[in-house]
Amino acid sequence: MKGLFKSKPRTPVDVVRQTRDLLVLVDRSGDARESKREEKMADLFKNIREMKSILYGSSEAEPVAEACAQLTQELFRENTLRLLIICLPKLNLEARKDATQVVANLQRQQVHSRLIASDYLEANLDLMDILMAGYENTEMALHYGAMLRECIRHQVVAKYVLESQHMKKFFDYIQLPNFDIAADAAATFKELLTRHKSTVADFLTKNYDWFFEEYNSKLLESNNYITRRQAVKLLGDMLLDRSNSAVMTRYVSSRDNLRILMNLLRESSKSIQMEAFHVFKVLFPGRAKNVNLHRCFNSSLNSRHF
Repeated sequence: MKGLFKSKPRTPVDVVRQTRDLLVLVDRSGDARESKREEKMADLFKNIREMKSILYGSSEAEPVAEACAQLTQELFRENTLRLLIICLPKLNLEARKDATQVVANLQRQQVHSRLIASDYLEANLDLMDILMAGYENTEMALHYGAMLRECIRHQVVAKYVLESQHMKKFFDYIQLPNFDIAADAAATFKELLTRHKSTVADFLTKNYDWFFEEYNSKLLESNNYITRRQAVKLLGDMLLDRSNSAVMTRYVSSRDNLRILMNLLRESSKSIQMEAFHVFKVLFPGRAKNVNLHRCFNSSLNSRHF
C-alpha cells in the first residue's frame, strides 16, 4: 500500500517551473522571515543542481536528449533564464557555479535542430549589459564572464556586444589588479575579436581610429608584461586573418604602428619578441614599396627605442 502513494518523478518542465517560482520569491523576499527564506533558497539550490544534472548527466547516466530539449524550451518560454541571471548575486557560491554551467550549456542545446538560445537572446539583448557590467563586481565577474563568452557563440550577440558602450571598458577590465578577473576579461575580449569573422571585420573597419588608439596605448604599450604579450599575439590573430585584410593594410600604413612593433621587437622577453616578429615579418613585406615605412625601418637600426 505504501508504494501506491509515491510521488511521481518530476519532469524537466516541472523542475524549471518550480525553479522559476522560487526565483520570483527570492527576488521579492526582502521582507520574508529568515527561516522561510533559507528554506526557499535551499529548494532553489537543489533545483538548479537538478537542472545541471539533466543537461550534463551524471556519473551514472548520460544526459537524455529529450529531457534536455524540454528543459531548454521551458527555460526560455517563461523568462526563467532572465530571472536566473538577475538573481545570481543572491545565490551562494556553489549555486552560482551550477547556474553558470546551466546558462553555458543552454547556448549549445538544439531543439528541432535549432539553437533557440540565439532567438531568445536576440529578443533580450539587454541581458548582455548585465553580464558585461559583471566585470565591475568582484564576486560576479567570473560567473558572468563565463556566461558572456558562451552567449557570444551567437553572432547576433557578439555584434551587440562589439557595438555596445561596454566594449571600450574591456581595455580597462583587462588591466584590473585582480589577475583572475583581468584574465577572464582578456579571454572574452579575444573571443569577441576572433570568433565571427565578418562581424569583426565590419566592427574594426567602422571603429578603426578609437579602437587601435586604445589598443596601442593601453595594451601594446602597457606596463604589464602579460598584457603586452597577450595583446601582440591577439594583434597577429586579428590582422593576419584574411577577413581583416583592409584593416591590416590601414594598420601597416601607419608609421606610429610600426614604431610600436619595432619597440616590441626589442623587448627583453623572448616570447614578446617572437610574437612581434611573427606579426612584423608578414605585415612589413606587404607594404615594402611604401617609402615612409622603409625609412621607419631603417631609422630603427640606429635607435634602441622610439
